[in-house]
Amino acid sequence: MSAVIWIGFLIFVVALVLLDLGVFHRKSHEIKVPEALAWTAAWVALALVFNAFVYFLYDNNWLGWANASVHQLNGQQAAIQFFTGYLLEKSLSVDNLFVIAMIFSYFRVPLSEQHRVLFWGILGALVLRGIMIFAGVALIERFDWLVYVFGLLLLASATKMLLVRHDNICPDKNIAVRLARKLYPFSPDFDGSRFFTIKNGQRMATPLFLTLVLVETSDVVFAIDSIPAILAVTRDPFLVFTSNVFAILGLRSLYFALAGMMDRFRYMKMSLVFLLAYIGVKMLLSHHYPIPNLVSLAIIGGLLSVGVAASIVGGARDTAALVSPIVDELDRLAVLTYKQAKRVVILIVGSTILIVGVIMIFLPGPAILVIPLGLTLLAAEYAWARLWLRKFRKMADDIQNKAENQVNKWRGKQEVK
Repeated sequence: MSAVIWIGFLIFVVALVLLDLGVFHRKSHEIKVPEALAWTAAWVALALVFNAFVYFLYDNNWLGWANASVHQLNGQQAAIQFFTGYLLEKSLSVDNLFVIAMIFSYFRVPLSEQHRVLFWGILGALVLRGIMIFAGVALIERFDWLVYVFGLLLLASATKMLLVRHDNICPDKNIAVRLARKLYPFSPDFDGSRFFTIKNGQRMATPLFLTLVLVETSDVVFAIDSIPAILAVTRDPFLVFTSNVFAILGLRSLYFALAGMMDRFRYMKMSLVFLLAYIGVKMLLSHHYPIPNLVSLAIIGGLLSVGVAASIVGGARDTAALVSPIVDELDRLAVLTYKQAKRVVILIVGSTILIVGVIMIFLPGPAILVIPLGLTLLAAEYAWARLWLRKFRKMADDIQNKAENQVNKWRGKQEVK
């Protein structure tokens, strides 16, 4: 009977997609920010309603679903895992939006046609991610050691995001684009909302189709990060797939809501770097030091809140949008100097130790020793770490002084007796 739930959800998704394109966005038009914000709110609300459905589905064992589930989750556990996965996938998609914006800018895609490209791009992403999700779940269930591989992959992705610029779009170097050009002739001109056109009696692809190819390939690249990340939250195939679907379905409206102010989110990328690093550490510790999903939810929410708040308080537009957060320290990765390489290594190692220390605040562990260790490493190169290390030492000295005063008072009382 569990097949009924799967089939019902797939029919529901197809109905949403058809309703979106066939009714609400039947005609190509330029989507304004207020409309995009309204649609973004609608997609988020729909995800929250589905989260309630997930709770009752697992808690009440509808159609024997909980019994058929591999991981035997109750309603609360399932709802927390779905929401954490949804929030994680939604946040990681922000970096993908930056790249999509650069692709549209490179090909000079009219605003009225961007919705069509995103629609078909997201439809393709749903199919591709579905295949990758079920393959990933099957592999990690059969070969449990792949958890460590995925954890290291996420740490490598965090490092890559920290170092690599995203403002240089080179379609001619993209393998999929080069293959498409070999297989099919391309027209240099747009033809409305058409992906293909007839020119001089020959059927040709338009730049809109080339844009779609790049959007699809960029999503595959980002899925390599996001799929292992959500597998650190839940390995239930239904929760992994549905949280991905709802995050992707709302991606189009989120793009148009943020399109005009993406260059203001200058600190979001650093939040995503720490987010990927945290999830990587969580996967590496999963067998020996499992972190509850409520703790993960709090840390993910905290990292995103700090990034958004810092961007809002920072106020000024980023003059080098979509570049590496440490681009001022790196001209090109290939010509790293010893000093720059040392600075990057200290940042990665120190941040990882610091994240582990913060996790130990919520779980058993020597957080009071691990946090200073991470800050000490970072303080060798970063002023903000030196500031926090001084604060931490001052707090430790205050605690030590209070403890010594209490001990002295106790000894004084004992001597009087």
